[in-house]
Amino acid sequence: MRWQVAANHEAMESDLFTGRRQAQLKNVEPLAVRMRPRTLDEFAGQLHVLGPGKLLRRMIDAGSVSSLILHGPPGTGKTTLAEVVALATDRIFVRENAAAVGVVRIREVIEQAKVRLQDGGRRTVLFLDEIHRFTRSQQDVLLGDVERGTITLIGATTENPLFAVNSALASRSTLVRLEPLSEADVVTLLRRAIADPVRGYGALPLTVTDDALSLLATLCDGDARKALGALEVAVLSSVPTATVVQAGPAAEIGNKPRITIDAATAQESIQRKAVSYDASGDEHYDSASAMIKSVRGSDPDAAMYWAARMLAAGEDPRFLCRRLAILASEDIGNADPRAIMVAQAAWDLVERIGMPEARITIGQLVAYLALCPKSNASYLAIDAAMRDVQTGRTQLVPFAIKDKTVKAAAGKSAGTDTGAAYQYSHDVATTGAAGQVGGITDQSYLGVTERYYKPVQRGFEVDLAARLEAVLAERRGNREKRQDER
Repeated sequence: MRWQVAANHEAMESDLFTGRRQAQLKNVEPLAVRMRPRTLDEFAGQLHVLGPGKLLRRMIDAGSVSSLILHGPPGTGKTTLAEVVALATDRIFVRENAAAVGVVRIREVIEQAKVRLQDGGRRTVLFLDEIHRFTRSQQDVLLGDVERGTITLIGATTENPLFAVNSALASRSTLVRLEPLSEADVVTLLRRAIADPVRGYGALPLTVTDDALSLLATLCDGDARKALGALEVAVLSSVPTATVVQAGPAAEIGNKPRITIDAATAQESIQRKAVSYDASGDEHYDSASAMIKSVRGSDPDAAMYWAARMLAAGEDPRFLCRRLAILASEDIGNADPRAIMVAQAAWDLVERIGMPEARITIGQLVAYLALCPKSNASYLAIDAAMRDVQTGRTQLVPFAIKDKTVKAAAGKSAGTDTGAAYQYSHDVATTGAAGQVGGITDQSYLGVTERYYKPVQRGFEVDLAARLEAVLAERRGNREKRQDER
């Protein structure tokens, strides 16, 4: 009996200490953790998947959520959404980081999930953060049980899952893209944190100006975690330690003057804007694509913004120069032959001077290329010729324009048809007649009639198009004249 009383007392003490430990951990949780949504109604943004009638919302409401891969920029709520999904569908939530978890732990989670299903029919959600770091062996362990529904896998990644996640695993999951929060959504989250007396700062005599809220919402770049973190820094740095009566999320202040967070305080708290950009992921390619398409579309302002975004995020300026140099030939070409020279000069300068001054040279190049007349005629011409070379019958070099040494040897071979002699263009007189350009023979340089280069009516190619038509007309005239002479 005494042993049982002692055991009960020890258990009570253990529960008491456990409760105290949990409370201490709660007290040090950052605001962003405390303010995580607990229900779908508290979830901000993502109406494209969580709005009424949308796919994920229907799955959750029906309690039939299959395995998911949530992908998108940081701070868009991937982890929180996974927790909310598990709670809304009454499933056990197990969280692991794919970079740290091993095969042994995965098998353990699977076995525990099987036991729960067998004993009470309750399902398990295995949340894997940074799922793009999952090794192939770990994925192989999961595949069968994900397919059978033993566990519900929810992965989170900032990468494109079609490239970063094993195709077998991706094919067994629903891919859900989460977008950066709008400024209005971020302001809503901030106001909720300011007003919440338990998880936020509702117990404090706190005023945050509209300008401060707008600034935080803008500079966080759609990252709710960063916005809430900046608000926490602003509040805690404005509250004198001596006035705090109770530490933790429900901190209270006695009869003290109100604390005001204005735009200046907010700016100090968030410091420099966090540019949403992954130099090795989707943002890298998307931003470069946006810059190139803006230049191609002759919008210097948009092109300048995308170039500035990449440079501000730390992109290698030589990468921008390389892409712009390609564009100078691909999209401008002979509509402005100077474009390729300007691009080369800019690239050389950027290599020599480096950042931050290189931004000036890149800005000049972007503005010039954006306002150049555009033509992809030479780009289309070389690609059309390449297709013919790769897929069509190989054309023999006409005998008349072969190397003279080769012709000399061939002329001594029996049965060789030497054909017409080479016509030296400079020997052809310039008549000066209208439409004639001079120095044009009726020589065939390909052996077949084909038009690859078709200049457009923009920029310098207007002149080239006119010259090409004149050349073709004079060649036809010379051919007809030679035929008449025969």
